[in-house]
Amino acid sequence: MLSSLVNVRNPVIDINAQIVTQIAFLMSGNFASTSDRALTAIHHDRSAEMKMAFTSWSKVGKMMEEPGDLSGLRRWGIVAAAFLSCFTCFGVGYSFGAFFDSMSEEFNSGKGLTALMFSLTTCFYFLGGLITGRLADRFGPRRVVFVGAISMGIGLYLTSLVQAIWVGFITYGVGVGTATACGYVPMVATVGGWFNKGRTLALGIAVSGIGAGTLVCAPLAASLIDRYGWRTTYVVFAIGGMAALLIASVGAVTPPVVGDGGVVQLRTLVRDRRFITLYSASLITTMALFVPFVFIKTYATDRGVPSARAAALIGLIGASSIVGRLGLGALGAKVGPIRLMQAAFGVMASSYAIWLVADGRYGVLVLFAVVLGVGYGGFIALSPAAVAVMFGTNGMATILGATYTGAGIGGLIGPPLAGAIIDSSGFNAGITYALITAGVSTVVLYTLPVARVAQA
Repeated sequence: MLSSLVNVRNPVIDINAQIVTQIAFLMSGNFASTSDRALTAIHHDRSAEMKMAFTSWSKVGKMMEEPGDLSGLRRWGIVAAAFLSCFTCFGVGYSFGAFFDSMSEEFNSGKGLTALMFSLTTCFYFLGGLITGRLADRFGPRRVVFVGAISMGIGLYLTSLVQAIWVGFITYGVGVGTATACGYVPMVATVGGWFNKGRTLALGIAVSGIGAGTLVCAPLAASLIDRYGWRTTYVVFAIGGMAALLIASVGAVTPPVVGDGGVVQLRTLVRDRRFITLYSASLITTMALFVPFVFIKTYATDRGVPSARAAALIGLIGASSIVGRLGLGALGAKVGPIRLMQAAFGVMASSYAIWLVADGRYGVLVLFAVVLGVGYGGFIALSPAAVAVMFGTNGMATILGATYTGAGIGGLIGPPLAGAIIDSSGFNAGITYALITAGVSTVVLYTLPVARVAQA
């Protein structure tokens, strides 16, 4: 495309040069005899040049607006950009557990109220995914991710200045929530749109950025908080997060439209039994999923585990989720993403039973984190592939956004409810709530018809 841009003639320069040539000819002494012919020539040449210029710039505009085919290397560059976006958004968001105790103590808020700050963020980015998905389908993902970068920087910086927990609900919830809504659904849908063969693997690699971000950012946050305090740490995250998302936006290339039978309309989607089942299962499972991200560090430190090792459990969930994303993602093309996602839900449910019997033993907590991470990673990696199998890739960002609103509602309800249960009845009661909720979600998802699609 660059070579095409270089070869386009500049219409303004060409027209002006033609006019100057004709005027010089007229002034050479042949004005009287050739004026009419010269003026006519100018008129015809100008019309021809303008017509050619219009055609040329129309072609250039088309090349700029329409996503052509990309080489394999550039497609994987888009996957890398999506990985970076997921790394940044969820690395920041899922490190909240490292900030939990410091903020709760400073604002003298209980576990339930402090957890609401994370829940509002989760709700905002999952519900916001419906809006950002539609915007990405309409205007392209690059602009949407750029907005997310600005939101990340401003939101985290303002959070570092808050003097009341409820203000943090706004700055952190809206800032980080908007950033994640802009950086997740549009980028994942972009990857899904660029790949047909190997889509499940590509999506698995892209969303493994979530696990990598959690692995790096949660322990990093704990270390920075111990040394500089939670406010300075948020400033560091604001600068780094905004810069990373700006870089990721460069790789957000609009995918081509492929023949999947047309874009599924939302009014049709909400009447589809497959969508209702997937939506319900996602809502219920996220009521349990985000409980350990908020409370596992506090649970461990209350039982004598050092702060750094306790925060490492959050990172371990993220690290093991990479195995789930890549391992189950790679198997998805052979077994089918829906069948594997059902298995991932079962793995997540079983992990809470391990947490329930841990009783503060660090080795058992490590096992819990690993098992939960593998199941959680499979759930996240396989959800976009399952959506593509059931509904196609046209308008995929919109469909994914609609699906994730269920996760937003579950994320809003789960941690504050668990926090209230823990405040009133202790940690074992809160863990039991998570175990029962995850089990119900698994049963619901197993009612979804299994579809095997080659090269999904």
